[in-house]
Amino acid sequence: MRFLHTSDWHLGRTLHGVDLLDHQAAYLAHLVEVVRSERVDAVVVAGDVYDRAIPPVEAVTLLSETLAQVAEHATVVVTSGNHDSATRLGFGSAVMRERVRLRTRVASLAQPVELPGDVLVYGVPYLDPDSVRHALADDEGAAPARSHEAVTTAAMARIRADLAARPGRHRAVVAAHAFVVGGEPSESERDIRVGGVDHVPAGVFAGVDYVALGHLHGPQRVSGPRGTTLRYSGSPLAYSFSEQHHSKSSVLVDLTGGTGGEVRTELVAAPVPRRLADVTGTLDELLGAAGEPHVDAWTRVTVTDAHRPADLYRRVRDRFPHALVVQHRAESAAGPARAVAVTAAHDPVAVGADFVEHVTGRVASSDELAVLRAAYEHVAAAERSA
Repeated sequence: MRFLHTSDWHLGRTLHGVDLLDHQAAYLAHLVEVVRSERVDAVVVAGDVYDRAIPPVEAVTLLSETLAQVAEHATVVVTSGNHDSATRLGFGSAVMRERVRLRTRVASLAQPVELPGDVLVYGVPYLDPDSVRHALADDEGAAPARSHEAVTTAAMARIRADLAARPGRHRAVVAAHAFVVGGEPSESERDIRVGGVDHVPAGVFAGVDYVALGHLHGPQRVSGPRGTTLRYSGSPLAYSFSEQHHSKSSVLVDLTGGTGGEVRTELVAAPVPRRLADVTGTLDELLGAAGEPHVDAWTRVTVTDAHRPADLYRRVRDRFPHALVVQHRAESAAGPARAVAVTAAHDPVAVGADFVEHVTGRVASSDELAVLRAAYEHVAAAERSA
């Protein structure tokens, strides 16, 4: 059985104010063509289909059209990520056509989609510990601990129980949206810490053949238990400058040889609408030969003249029409330390603690850290319920 693993489409996202929907549409058209040309049996989308809980109308339309096109050739299994509203993404799942299967409810995570070759695909939606702990309580009513590891462990226990109860032998695939230990993050993934922890050990996923992971934007394989292949497909587009060196792709997976057989993976390169590049130098250098290779790229331009050049922004934009960031930063060995840019990958509580230290001249106390964490988690919970 052959399937295509993809994730983190983030439909509706922008890049420094640039609308990416046309580029996302180009990727999805490419995906449909891969499904057709490679005779794919299923497409597994491991969360973060949309970029926010209430996506723009154009993003909803694009998803609808894409699912319809893919379903002409293959079964589609879609799970929700931490950016999605599970309820909105899963709306209508009960009446969807047979080849479009949405898995956005905890109650359904141990109900697999059955595919040819005795292959079972279990779709695990993003498991926010505060939201799903009690829904994952055991037979005695005991809820798992308040952590990503605990709720994922409870979810996998249900999946393994379903597998064990089925007669015969099956190949098992799990689609999950999580930060698995050993994965390499980028700047553009939203922080998912609860209680200061966001990681899930890879060993939690033991007992299945392939784990189609979503959340991290760089395509990568994660070392896991023997007999289980764990891989992030990564996002189809670069959503931050930290991703400029990624080779964006989808994962073509072949399950061969029946139970206990081989898992073969092949990366299928995604189209690159416009590459990202950091360009640094004096203005004269950038206006000259040094800037020539980057004029068609989305650029982050850092001008290093000792003094800010006159009419800097206009001159840079004339040279680099797709510049997204233009900044002046004089090179000086004796100058003050450069400020560190705060991105979505930073722990918001740590950022708040740094601010406390900056304004008070002392390290934040444990009580202050507790207040910061409670405030952050209150806001995060309110955003999830929006």
